Amino acid sequence: MMSVLIDTVAWVRIENGRILCARPKGKDVFYIPGGKREGAETDLETLLREIEEELTVSLVRESVVHAGTYEAHAHDGPGAPLVRMSCYYADYRGTLAASSEIEEVAWFTYADRPLVPPVDQLL
Repeated sequence: MMSVLIDTVAWVRIENGRILCARPKGKDVFYIPGGKREGAETDLETLLREIEEELTVSLVRESVVHAGTYEAHAHDGPGAPLVRMSCYYADYRGTLAASSEIEEVAWFTYADRPLVPPVDQLL
């Protein structure tokens, strides 16, 4: 049986040794900000759109650098879909704020790893 692949991109923002995470409305799990590609969007297009939608800031296109691509099963375990997360560093313009899609924004340290899904933990 072919496993379902969820293809996502994520923005890796680290400040003072802590990584930016966001908790979507209605969820009890924090994620690295980002999301799924729409149609034929490139990683860059997906990243710019998702971060603007979630955190109301604009990423600086010229500053985007690939940080790595990670794969792990969704939090439901081995039978769960496989999540591929292409991660990027980038500078931003504006003030970070939770949009209507996001319940809460937090800065996590390594000690907070258990609070994020498996693929996020790889990062």
